[in-house]
Amino acid sequence: MADVRLTVRIDARDQPMLGHGKIRLLETIGETGSISAAARAMGMSYRRAWLLVEALNGAFAAPVVEARPGGGGGAALSAAGAEVLRLYRDIERLAQAAAAPALEALEARLAPPQGKHQRDPLNGT
Repeated sequence: MADVRLTVRIDARDQPMLGHGKIRLLETIGETGSISAAARAMGMSYRRAWLLVEALNGAFAAPVVEARPGGGGGAALSAAGAEVLRLYRDIERLAQAAAAPALEALEARLAPPQGKHQRDPLNGT
């Protein structure tokens, strides 16, 4: 299934809550130890990353990202943040497994790949 993939977006209270981008941001904060380093690594502004973190922290009963103690700056995933990541990846894995037969059938019905200069009506290019 190289051409068809399933992406998971979770909405809560009729609002987008979690998807690939926010999960990637959480993972990158965990890897880099700061919101600003994660933003740089992902090619987004610090303000955008900070707003996403604030939205995530407000969406859950406990913050998913916390400032590192000691006043030296930095951020870390909280225990709640690590659990959110684990749950999202579990949901993603279960959804992929459940959808695999239908995705394979859908992929088998795709038109052959187009040349570089042909228009892609699905992508708008």
